[in-house]
Amino acid sequence: MMNRPGAVDLFADQLDDLGWVRDLLVAGSLATGDHRPGVSDLDLVAITGGPVTPQRQAALTVLHQRLDAGAAHGLKLGCVYVDEARLADPRAAHPTWTHGRLVRRILSGITRAELTRHGFAVRGRAPGALLPVMTDDDVRAAARAELTGYWAWAARRPWIWLDPELADLGLTSMARGRHAVRTGRLLTKSAAVEQAAAPERLRSELHARRRGEAVVSPRWGTAWIAWNDCRRTVRSFGDRPPGAAG
Repeated sequence: MMNRPGAVDLFADQLDDLGWVRDLLVAGSLATGDHRPGVSDLDLVAITGGPVTPQRQAALTVLHQRLDAGAAHGLKLGCVYVDEARLADPRAAHPTWTHGRLVRRILSGITRAELTRHGFAVRGRAPGALLPVMTDDDVRAAARAELTGYWAWAARRPWIWLDPELADLGLTSMARGRHAVRTGRLLTKSAAVEQAAAPERLRSELHARRRGEAVVSPRWGTAWIAWNDCRRTVRSFGDRPPGAAG
């Protein structure tokens, strides 16, 4: 387990004060040992005792807004709030704080795999005490679900790839998805840069941004490369966006 940012423990203390969060689990890059301070998101999962009612959601919004406002360089802390009674349902949507707002999202298969294979508890029970083991075939299925779900949606919207952050995320996500389907194992984002379907120059720039360097890639060219990679990858898993390259 790598050293975790102090903000995670501060966040855990504030959740303790609410009185209804039973467990706080770490997934994502912090769990896999690939976290880059100031660059990586903090991906957390809170297990709650009972539903997250509108009143509880209001309290969470205040808590997160206060925590985000106090972060000097952008905390990038996200958390899925899962009622323990609904934890076993992979289709259930849960209140999720991400990028400054509270939305509803499922606890994805990839996040479940990160938790059971690499995750740890900041508070409460270990992930293995709460979630079943994810087999290699489970990981393959989870990767396919993401590629043919959100990423198939993104492949149909070429204009969104002009967002440099999405283009970077797409390139690494396609590499991670292909690796997971092929091997049944998870690939870190840093390792995925090496497998990105991009010219060496762009891979070098991806590495630099992963290190926190202010390196800018050509916007249109990067968008084109990332979008085409997404279309090809999505098509290879059964979804065929209009105009997908061969």
